[in-house]
Amino acid sequence: MTLKNDHYTYRVTWSEDDNEYIGLCMEFPSLSWLAESPETALKGIRKVVSDVVTDMKANDETIPEPIACKKYSGKFMLRVPPEVHRKLALQAAEAGVSLNRLASSKLSQ
Repeated sequence: MTLKNDHYTYRVTWSEDDNEYIGLCMEFPSLSWLAESPETALKGIRKVVSDVVTDMKANDETIPEPIACKKYSGKFMLRVPPEVHRKLALQAAEAGVSLNRLASSKLSQ
């Protein structure tokens, strides 16, 4: 049985080490499922997540919130070496934009 309203973030990729597709769930990084096809890998990881969530509920454990459902403020602090800060400030000044706009543009590329 799979979860009702499953909003978790899944990814299927090829595993060269296992010579199979591997299904992953970003909110449960310790879980995975190997299969011969990408479709089966996705179905498998979704089943494993469903079983784990059911078990966590039964044991009153905190269940991870799906990334897709989280609210983000759009703000975060980033520390860089002073030389990088200076270089970015100069680039922003030369481009006639704020340092924030320059950094946001670079991060979104």
